[in-house]
Amino acid sequence: VLWFYNQMITFLKKVEEKIINELKPQSITVIDNSKLHRKHKSFSPEKYHLKIIIKSDSLKTMSKIDAHKLIFSILKEEMKTNIHALEIDIN
Repeated sequence: VLWFYNQMITFLKKVEEKIINELKPQSITVIDNSKLHRKHKSFSPEKYHLKIIIKSDSLKTMSKIDAHKLIFSILKEEMKTNIHALEIDIN
């Protein structure tokens, strides 16, 4: 259990750092909501359901679709391998 927890924390930090390096947001919070989706038919314990709360003046100037596309492009590799679902809240 401890190993899994450490893996999750490391992955969440990686996601956070990639977004910070690309976008330089005022703030960012990455939340693992995977536990809320355990009963879903397509649930996989190897893939995360993440929520990102991000405060970014540059993202606020973009359309919601373009801002989401930008974040998805930053996390392209993680979306292929480790992220099943991504909820984005831009402030």
